[in-house]
Amino acid sequence: MLLSLLGVCLLPLVCRVAASPVQPFAPARRPLVIWHGLGNSYASPGMLEFVSLIKEMHPGIFVHSVYLNEDLKEDEKAGFFGNVNEQILTAAEQFKNVSELQGGFDAIGFSQGGQFLRAYVERYNDPPVNNLITFGSQHMGVSDLPLCSAWDLFCQLARRAARGGVYREWAQENLVQAQYFRDPEQLDAYLEHNTFLAPINNERPDYRNGTYAAHLSALRTLVLVLFSADKTVVPKESSWFGSYAPPNASAGAPWGGEKTVVPMRLQPLYRNDWIGLRTLDERGNVVLETCEGEHMQLGDCWQPLVKRYVGEVLDKHAAYPVIEQEVLGLN
Repeated sequence: MLLSLLGVCLLPLVCRVAASPVQPFAPARRPLVIWHGLGNSYASPGMLEFVSLIKEMHPGIFVHSVYLNEDLKEDEKAGFFGNVNEQILTAAEQFKNVSELQGGFDAIGFSQGGQFLRAYVERYNDPPVNNLITFGSQHMGVSDLPLCSAWDLFCQLARRAARGGVYREWAQENLVQAQYFRDPEQLDAYLEHNTFLAPINNERPDYRNGTYAAHLSALRTLVLVLFSADKTVVPKESSWFGSYAPPNASAGAPWGGEKTVVPMRLQPLYRNDWIGLRTLDERGNVVLETCEGEHMQLGDCWQPLVKRYVGEVLDKHAAYPVIEQEVLGLN
């Protein structure tokens, strides 16, 4: 019964729409796209519950959950193994085939889903994103690979393989986390061999794509959420475009003691406006928020953000029936 009340059509072939005898009406709202994080799938119980809460907050809103495979286990696996650039292209093609999204949408990215949605904005943005909220995302990559629970086989295998050579061709084509691994002690190798993060951050000196800046700066608002006790994202400030400073090369010595974090506004990509982040920020449209707790412990922190930046009423005079949708066949 719970699933039938969620009101979210995650896949066109797994949803049955049934009109109830008496239907309340809701105003037309801007639709929403959500991209889940590592170790999750597009229609996990947690994702379905979150969508249900959004539907309660914004009655009548259309929500699309990004999927890379209709099979839930395979979709979860794609968070560890695959080519990120191809995955983002798949999402872009997916959005074009959802009629409700054609006028544009707001977007929420959980963890790595946040930088994937940002990459979509920079590279495609058709249909366009209005507001983008990222929770605990790795916009400047990670300097250590995420820890794995003892029973998470996908994570254990990916971590072990990446440790064997994070900037080797195979890892950069097949291991998702390797494609946003940014080692401050190997920045030259990162810039030369990284296939995803370095390009979308326009960090490669030999090629910078001006379209990325134009697209990102076209956002109405970019909301960057950091988790105060995050130990999964290293450094946690990556969620705010911060990164560890490289070792002091002139001293010829590695780090000692505390590592230094370079904040967003001191990053070369910001100061030189390589991706339009500075333009967006100076316009007052970059919002830095903190959620108390560890990685993806949302608590109630998400509620004021989703209330403010999601579900805008597009036409107060247009109203549509709130329909029930029963999610079927999610094995």
